Amino acid sequence: MLDKNQFNDELNSGDMKTVTLKIDDSINEKFYWLLEHFSKDEVKILEQSEYISDDEYLRSIDGMCQSISEARKEPIDNGVGIDKLDW
Repeated sequence: MLDKNQFNDELNSGDMKTVTLKIDDSINEKFYWLLEHFSKDEVKILEQSEYISDDEYLRSIDGMCQSISEARKEPIDNGVGIDKLDW
């Protein structure tokens, strides 16, 4: 957690952070009311969308279900452990 001086330094640095939030419908209007009290230089809404689960998201990508089904058919021996991945 930033103290007041660190917060002001961050605010005045000109840099902006991006945060992804999932907001409950019961507070949605209050949340946007709060955001309206900041200037456009302080807070910018980049994107708004309805929340979808990871499963729904993956199913929405063309060919993803087919790709997962095909991958499931591969022998486990073809897999690579996380310790062998080259990040």
